[in-house]
Amino acid sequence: MAPIQSVSSDALVVCACDGREYNARDVIDAALFRGELEKSWKEFLCRVVAEKRARESGLELDYVAVEDMAEAFRYTHDLITTEETEQWLSERGLTLEEFTDYFARQYWQTELRDKISPEYVDLSSAPDVLRHLFITDLIFSDELDRLTQQLTWRLAALAENGRAHTDSKEITREREEFLERHKINPAKMADWLSQIERDEEWLGEMLAMEAAYQKSRETILNSHAQKKQLAMLRVPLTQFEAEVIEVESRDAAKEALMCIQEDGMSMEQVATEARYPFRRVAFHQQDIPDDLQQKFWAVRPGDFLEPVPRGDGFELYRVVKRAEPNLNDATVRQRIGDRLLERHFSALARDHVELRLPASVSME
Repeated sequence: MAPIQSVSSDALVVCACDGREYNARDVIDAALFRGELEKSWKEFLCRVVAEKRARESGLELDYVAVEDMAEAFRYTHDLITTEETEQWLSERGLTLEEFTDYFARQYWQTELRDKISPEYVDLSSAPDVLRHLFITDLIFSDELDRLTQQLTWRLAALAENGRAHTDSKEITREREEFLERHKINPAKMADWLSQIERDEEWLGEMLAMEAAYQKSRETILNSHAQKKQLAMLRVPLTQFEAEVIEVESRDAAKEALMCIQEDGMSMEQVATEARYPFRRVAFHQQDIPDDLQQKFWAVRPGDFLEPVPRGDGFELYRVVKRAEPNLNDATVRQRIGDRLLERHFSALARDHVELRLPASVSME
């Protein structure tokens, strides 16, 4: 085993490009510039307030539930032994205590979400202690991995194209979008930068990276490439629509099916009379669990699947519709775009960026 060397999580070096190293704080500030942290930040504030409320109220932590969450994390990250877990934590500047504290915050957020109303604190002006704890949460949630990937893509785009190829109009457009995104008066720009301890040089780098990335992105997501990718992903992006009834047993599912097929009742009518949960769902083939994909392909619209075990009960599915994917579907467009961007920028990043901290889990 490699020697364990602890490092502050915000100073954690995650990658390098053109002889310069980038740490966790660089990743966070770049994501802040892009406006990608609001949802994660609000969830984090909720966890912090929930933990504080639990402590002030003298509530008792469910250690079994916390350990179950920690065990699921270790399984997902392939951390079989205590030594492997400690190595993973140390490589990221974290401790076993912070590991447990993270899942305790998650637990209290789940338990107290409806009983708390966090006071909003702007990330750009938040105290250092809160920002450092936020980075810790981003590491454990694997969100730092995703944000690091986004930074490496932009570093690679800028390294590939060079600043000289970035049009001043594109830089101006990115600056205007940045100001609009953060509702900043141009005259107050220096104040905003000062709050996050950055300067105009840093902002210029962010603008150049974003301009280079967006320019490449527009080129990649052309109609020809999208149509070609659509043909390749026809099967996994095929759309299904279905009606679902949740029942307590296989016999109950068979009885519901008999009412539908022999008595002419609709799925919704059966669910209403028997007080079963009923819903209509739409999904793509790639969203279906592997063990059920063939079953959905084997039935025609209007047909029923064999009752599907789910938790302590069963689900009865009737396929309503199966449709070929098309680019008018926003989800299809998004997934095709994601695939094209992933393929292009991941290859570009391999040429220009050195990862110092491999992703905890696959980003695909």
